[in-house]
Amino acid sequence: MARTTPPRPFDIAEVFPELHKHRGTTTRLHPRTGTPTIADSSIGGPLLWPADEPWPMCTDGDEHDVDTLLRPAVVRRSREIRAKANASSWSALTDEERAELPETRFSEPEELIHQPVPLIPVAQLYRRDIPDFIGPDDTDLLQVLWCPLGHVDEDQAPRLRLVWRRTAEIGRPLPAAPEPAVVEEDYLPNPCVVHPEQFVDHRYHEVLPKDLQARIDAWEKETDGPGYSVWSVVPGWKVGGFPSWRMTGPGTMTCETCDTEMNLLFTVGWGEWDEAGHWRPIEDPADLADPLTDIVIGRGFDWYVFYCPVSFDHPHATVMP
Repeated sequence: MARTTPPRPFDIAEVFPELHKHRGTTTRLHPRTGTPTIADSSIGGPLLWPADEPWPMCTDGDEHDVDTLLRPAVVRRSREIRAKANASSWSALTDEERAELPETRFSEPEELIHQPVPLIPVAQLYRRDIPDFIGPDDTDLLQVLWCPLGHVDEDQAPRLRLVWRRTAEIGRPLPAAPEPAVVEEDYLPNPCVVHPEQFVDHRYHEVLPKDLQARIDAWEKETDGPGYSVWSVVPGWKVGGFPSWRMTGPGTMTCETCDTEMNLLFTVGWGEWDEAGHWRPIEDPADLADPLTDIVIGRGFDWYVFYCPVSFDHPHATVMP
Protein backbone atom coordinates (compact mmCIF):
# COMPACT_ATOMS: atom_id res chain seq x y z
CA MET A 1 0.00 0.00 0.00
CA ALA A 2 1.32 3.43 -0.92
CA ARG A 3 1.49 6.17 1.70
CA THR A 4 0.32 9.66 0.74
CA THR A 5 0.93 12.86 2.69
CA PRO A 6 -2.33 14.83 3.01
CA PRO A 7 -2.62 17.78 0.60
CA ARG A 8 -1.35 21.03 2.05
CA PRO A 9 -4.06 23.68 2.61
CA PHE A 10 -1.91 26.17 0.70
CA ASP A 11 1.45 26.47 -1.04
CA ILE A 12 3.54 28.63 1.26
CA ALA A 13 5.82 29.51 -1.67
CA GLU A 14 2.86 31.13 -3.42
CA VAL A 15 2.40 33.37 -0.39
CA PHE A 16 6.14 34.07 -0.22
CA PRO A 17 7.73 33.51 -3.66
CA GLU A 18 11.22 33.98 -2.17
CA LEU A 19 10.81 30.55 -0.56
CA HIS A 20 11.41 28.92 -3.93
CA LYS A 21 15.11 29.49 -3.22
CA HIS A 22 14.79 27.77 0.16
CA ARG A 23 12.93 24.62 -0.77
CA GLY A 24 13.74 21.30 -2.37
CA THR A 25 12.51 17.74 -2.39
CA THR A 26 12.88 14.91 0.08
CA THR A 27 11.77 11.30 0.03
CA ARG A 28 9.60 10.28 2.97
CA LEU A 29 10.27 6.62 3.68
CA HIS A 30 7.07 5.84 5.60
CA PRO A 31 8.46 2.73 7.37
CA ARG A 32 5.83 0.17 8.42
CA THR A 33 6.38 -3.15 10.18
CA GLY A 34 6.90 -5.94 7.67
CA THR A 35 9.19 -8.69 6.44
CA PRO A 36 11.63 -7.10 3.98
CA THR A 37 14.21 -9.19 2.13
CA ILE A 38 17.70 -8.37 0.92
CA ALA A 39 16.14 -7.35 -2.41
CA ASP A 40 14.05 -4.63 -0.76
CA SER A 41 14.63 -1.12 0.47
CA SER A 42 13.95 -1.27 4.18
CA ILE A 43 14.47 0.02 7.69
CA GLY A 44 15.92 -2.60 10.03
CA GLY A 45 15.74 -5.30 7.37
CA PRO A 46 18.45 -7.65 6.07
CA LEU A 47 21.20 -6.24 3.87
CA LEU A 48 22.45 -7.39 0.48
CA TRP A 49 25.96 -8.01 1.79
CA PRO A 50 28.72 -9.83 -0.11
CA ALA A 51 29.53 -13.18 1.46
CA ASP A 52 33.26 -12.58 0.96
CA GLU A 53 33.26 -9.20 2.75
CA PRO A 54 33.80 -9.15 6.53
CA TRP A 55 30.83 -7.93 8.52
CA PRO A 56 31.69 -4.66 10.31
CA MET A 57 32.30 -4.84 14.04
CA CYS A 58 32.54 -2.23 16.79
CA THR A 59 35.53 -2.67 19.10
CA ASP A 60 35.15 0.51 21.13
CA GLY A 61 34.86 -1.29 24.48
CA ASP A 62 35.15 1.35 27.22
CA GLU A 63 33.98 4.04 24.79
CA HIS A 64 30.48 2.58 24.95
CA ASP A 65 28.07 4.52 27.17
CA VAL A 66 25.19 2.23 28.02
CA ASP A 67 22.22 2.08 30.33
CA THR A 68 20.28 -1.17 29.97
CA LEU A 69 21.55 -4.14 27.97
CA LEU A 70 19.18 -6.79 26.61
CA ARG A 71 19.45 -9.75 24.28
CA PRO A 72 18.00 -8.94 20.84
CA ALA A 73 15.60 -11.89 21.11
CA VAL A 74 14.32 -10.55 24.43
CA VAL A 75 13.71 -7.12 22.90
CA ARG A 76 11.76 -8.59 20.00
CA ARG A 77 9.67 -10.86 22.21
CA SER A 78 8.93 -8.02 24.65
CA ARG A 79 7.68 -5.89 21.77
CA GLU A 80 5.39 -8.70 20.62
CA ILE A 81 3.92 -9.01 24.09
CA ARG A 82 3.44 -5.26 24.52
CA ALA A 83 1.82 -5.04 21.08
CA LYS A 84 -0.67 -7.72 22.12
CA ALA A 85 -1.43 -5.81 25.32
CA ASN A 86 -1.87 -2.53 23.47
CA ALA A 87 -4.21 -4.16 20.96
CA SER A 88 -6.49 -5.48 23.70
CA SER A 89 -5.45 -4.94 27.32
CA TRP A 90 -2.77 -5.98 29.76
CA SER A 91 -5.29 -8.30 31.38
CA ALA A 92 -5.29 -10.31 28.14
CA LEU A 93 -1.71 -11.41 28.76
CA THR A 94 -1.07 -14.85 30.17
CA ASP A 95 1.07 -15.37 33.26
CA GLU A 96 3.71 -16.92 31.00
CA GLU A 97 3.80 -13.81 28.79
CA ARG A 98 4.11 -11.50 31.78
CA ALA A 99 6.98 -13.60 33.08
CA GLU A 100 8.82 -13.18 29.77
CA LEU A 101 9.01 -9.40 30.15
CA PRO A 102 12.30 -8.29 31.72
CA GLU A 103 12.12 -6.49 35.04
CA THR A 104 12.36 -2.71 34.88
CA ARG A 105 16.01 -2.40 35.88
CA PHE A 106 17.22 -5.75 34.56
CA SER A 107 20.36 -5.62 32.44
CA GLU A 108 22.71 -8.20 31.01
CA PRO A 109 26.32 -8.10 32.29
CA GLU A 110 28.20 -4.99 31.17
CA GLU A 111 31.32 -6.97 30.32
CA LEU A 112 29.52 -8.08 27.15
CA ILE A 113 30.14 -4.65 25.61
CA HIS A 114 33.90 -5.22 25.72
CA GLN A 115 33.79 -7.95 23.11
CA PRO A 116 33.49 -7.09 19.39
CA VAL A 117 29.92 -5.99 18.66
CA PRO A 118 28.50 -6.70 15.19
CA LEU A 119 26.89 -3.63 13.66
CA ILE A 120 23.20 -3.98 12.89
CA PRO A 121 21.25 -2.94 9.78
CA VAL A 122 19.46 0.38 10.09
CA ALA A 123 18.51 1.10 6.48
CA GLN A 124 18.93 -0.29 2.99
CA LEU A 125 17.99 2.06 0.16
CA TYR A 126 18.03 1.15 -3.52
CA ARG A 127 18.40 4.01 -5.98
CA ARG A 128 15.49 2.61 -8.03
CA ASP A 129 13.14 3.13 -5.07
CA ILE A 130 14.29 6.50 -3.73
CA PRO A 131 13.63 9.59 -5.91
CA ASP A 132 16.07 11.64 -3.81
CA PHE A 133 18.76 8.96 -3.57
CA ILE A 134 22.11 10.50 -2.68
CA GLY A 135 25.41 8.82 -3.44
CA PRO A 136 28.23 8.46 -5.95
CA ASP A 137 26.89 8.40 -9.52
CA ASP A 138 28.06 4.85 -10.16
CA THR A 139 26.36 3.37 -7.07
CA ASP A 140 22.80 2.15 -6.75
CA LEU A 141 22.57 1.07 -3.11
CA LEU A 142 23.09 2.81 0.23
CA GLN A 143 23.37 0.75 3.40
CA VAL A 144 23.28 2.31 6.87
CA LEU A 145 24.52 0.35 9.88
CA TRP A 146 25.27 1.25 13.48
CA CYS A 147 26.57 -0.16 16.71
CA PRO A 148 23.45 -0.77 18.84
CA LEU A 149 25.10 0.74 21.91
CA GLY A 150 25.53 4.34 22.98
CA HIS A 151 28.95 5.95 22.55
CA VAL A 152 30.62 8.56 24.72
CA ASP A 153 31.72 10.72 21.79
CA GLU A 154 28.31 10.47 20.07
CA ASP A 155 26.34 11.98 22.98
CA GLN A 156 25.21 8.45 23.91
CA ALA A 157 23.89 7.87 20.38
CA PRO A 158 25.00 4.91 18.23
CA ARG A 159 28.08 5.05 16.03
CA LEU A 160 27.03 4.89 12.39
CA ARG A 161 28.56 3.53 9.20
CA LEU A 162 27.56 4.29 5.59
CA VAL A 163 28.22 1.91 2.70
CA TRP A 164 27.47 2.72 -0.96
CA ARG A 165 27.50 -0.20 -3.40
CA ARG A 166 27.15 -1.24 -7.02
CA THR A 167 24.80 -4.19 -6.83
CA ALA A 168 26.06 -5.62 -10.14
CA GLU A 169 29.40 -6.27 -8.44
CA ILE A 170 27.93 -8.25 -5.54
CA GLY A 171 28.40 -11.97 -6.05
CA ARG A 172 27.07 -14.47 -3.55
CA PRO A 173 25.17 -12.67 -0.76
CA LEU A 174 25.81 -13.33 2.92
CA PRO A 175 23.11 -15.80 4.08
CA ALA A 176 22.65 -14.15 7.48
CA ALA A 177 24.31 -11.34 9.37
CA PRO A 178 25.91 -11.94 12.78
CA GLU A 179 23.88 -10.64 15.69
CA PRO A 180 25.25 -8.80 18.72
CA ALA A 181 25.03 -10.49 22.10
CA VAL A 182 23.34 -7.44 23.61
CA VAL A 183 21.76 -4.19 22.43
CA GLU A 184 20.18 -1.12 23.88
CA GLU A 185 16.49 -1.59 23.19
CA ASP A 186 16.01 1.87 21.70
CA TYR A 187 18.66 1.19 19.05
CA LEU A 188 17.22 -2.05 17.66
CA PRO A 189 14.83 -1.16 14.81
CA ASN A 190 11.79 -3.22 13.96
CA PRO A 191 12.10 -4.71 10.47
CA CYS A 192 10.08 -2.34 8.28
CA VAL A 193 9.19 -2.13 4.63
CA VAL A 194 9.26 1.39 3.21
CA HIS A 195 6.78 3.28 1.04
CA PRO A 196 8.85 6.06 -0.58
CA GLU A 197 7.05 9.30 -1.39
CA GLN A 198 8.72 12.40 -2.79
CA PHE A 199 7.55 15.61 -1.17
CA VAL A 200 8.49 19.28 -1.04
CA ASP A 201 10.69 20.22 1.92
CA HIS A 202 11.57 23.71 3.20
CA ARG A 203 14.40 25.16 5.20
CA TYR A 204 13.83 25.68 8.91
CA HIS A 205 12.28 29.05 9.78
CA GLU A 206 15.27 30.46 11.68
CA VAL A 207 17.65 29.67 8.81
CA LEU A 208 15.76 31.96 6.43
CA PRO A 209 16.78 35.61 5.84
CA LYS A 210 15.73 37.82 8.75
CA ASP A 211 13.38 40.00 6.70
CA LEU A 212 11.60 36.93 5.34
CA GLN A 213 11.31 35.48 8.85
CA ALA A 214 9.65 38.69 10.03
CA ARG A 215 7.13 38.69 7.18
CA ILE A 216 6.27 35.05 7.79
CA ASP A 217 5.79 35.76 11.50
CA ALA A 218 3.44 38.64 10.72
CA TRP A 219 1.49 36.50 8.24
CA GLU A 220 1.10 33.71 10.81
CA LYS A 221 -0.37 36.16 13.31
CA GLU A 222 -2.83 37.44 10.73
CA THR A 223 -4.00 33.99 9.65
CA ASP A 224 -4.13 32.63 13.24
CA GLY A 225 -3.67 29.03 12.15
CA PRO A 226 -0.98 26.40 11.59
CA GLY A 227 1.76 28.30 9.84
CA TYR A 228 5.19 27.86 8.33
CA SER A 229 6.59 25.95 11.30
CA VAL A 230 3.93 23.25 10.84
CA TRP A 231 4.04 22.93 7.06
CA SER A 232 7.72 23.53 6.29
CA VAL A 233 10.19 20.84 7.41
CA VAL A 234 9.04 17.31 6.55
CA PRO A 235 9.17 15.08 9.67
CA GLY A 236 10.10 11.43 10.09
CA TRP A 237 12.48 9.09 8.29
CA LYS A 238 13.52 10.70 5.03
CA VAL A 239 16.30 10.96 2.45
CA GLY A 240 17.60 14.41 1.52
CA GLY A 241 15.69 17.56 2.33
CA PHE A 242 16.34 19.85 5.28
CA PRO A 243 16.76 19.44 9.05
CA SER A 244 14.69 21.03 11.77
CA TRP A 245 16.64 22.95 14.41
CA ARG A 246 13.71 23.34 16.81
CA MET A 247 15.57 22.08 19.89
CA THR A 248 18.88 23.92 19.55
CA GLY A 249 18.32 26.77 17.14
CA PRO A 250 19.89 26.98 13.68
CA GLY A 251 23.23 25.36 13.07
CA THR A 252 25.62 24.59 10.23
CA MET A 253 27.46 21.32 9.75
CA THR A 254 30.87 21.66 8.11
CA CYS A 255 33.10 18.93 6.75
CA GLU A 256 36.04 18.14 9.01
CA THR A 257 38.20 17.43 5.96
CA CYS A 258 37.58 20.46 3.72
CA ASP A 259 35.43 22.82 5.83
CA THR A 260 32.63 22.79 3.24
CA GLU A 261 29.05 23.18 4.45
CA MET A 262 27.45 19.74 4.54
CA ASN A 263 24.03 18.65 3.27
CA LEU A 264 21.43 16.43 4.85
CA LEU A 265 21.70 12.83 3.66
CA PHE A 266 19.35 10.88 5.86
CA THR A 267 17.08 11.40 8.85
CA VAL A 268 16.43 8.88 11.60
CA GLY A 269 13.03 10.20 12.56
CA TRP A 270 11.52 10.20 16.02
CA GLY A 271 7.94 10.63 14.83
CA GLU A 272 6.31 10.40 11.43
CA TRP A 273 3.73 13.09 12.20
CA ASP A 274 2.78 15.69 14.78
CA GLU A 275 0.05 15.32 17.41
CA ALA A 276 -2.47 17.07 15.18
CA GLY A 277 -1.80 14.58 12.40
CA HIS A 278 -0.88 17.17 9.75
CA TRP A 279 1.67 14.77 8.28
CA ARG A 280 -0.13 11.45 8.88
CA PRO A 281 -0.63 9.66 5.54
CA ILE A 282 -4.24 9.51 4.43
CA GLU A 283 -4.06 5.69 4.26
CA ASP A 284 -3.18 5.33 7.97
CA PRO A 285 -5.74 5.21 10.81
CA ALA A 286 -5.69 7.96 13.41
CA ASP A 287 -4.84 5.50 16.20
CA LEU A 288 -1.74 4.06 14.51
CA ALA A 289 1.10 3.97 17.04
CA ASP A 290 4.16 6.12 16.34
CA PRO A 291 7.19 5.74 16.25
CA LEU A 292 6.72 2.65 14.12
CA THR A 293 10.36 1.61 14.05
CA ASP A 294 10.68 1.63 17.88
CA ILE A 295 13.89 3.65 17.50
CA VAL A 296 14.37 6.35 20.13
CA ILE A 297 17.41 8.63 19.94
CA GLY A 298 18.07 10.58 23.13
CA ARG A 299 14.80 11.51 24.81
CA GLY A 300 12.97 11.32 21.51
CA PHE A 301 14.81 13.42 18.94
CA ASP A 302 15.38 13.30 15.22
CA TRP A 303 18.93 12.29 14.32
CA TYR A 304 20.45 13.80 11.21
CA VAL A 305 23.20 12.33 9.04
CA PHE A 306 25.08 14.82 6.85
CA TYR A 307 27.42 14.28 3.90
CA CYS A 308 30.05 16.46 2.26
CA PRO A 309 29.02 17.58 -1.27
CA VAL A 310 32.69 17.76 -2.30
CA SER A 311 33.35 14.04 -1.83
CA PHE A 312 31.44 11.06 -0.49
CA ASP A 313 34.82 9.81 0.75
CA HIS A 314 34.91 12.59 3.33
CA PRO A 315 33.57 11.61 6.76
CA HIS A 316 29.86 11.96 7.39
CA ALA A 317 28.60 13.85 10.43
CA THR A 318 25.64 13.34 12.75
CA VAL A 319 23.73 15.70 14.99
CA MET A 320 20.84 15.43 17.41
CA PRO A 321 19.42 19.00 17.32
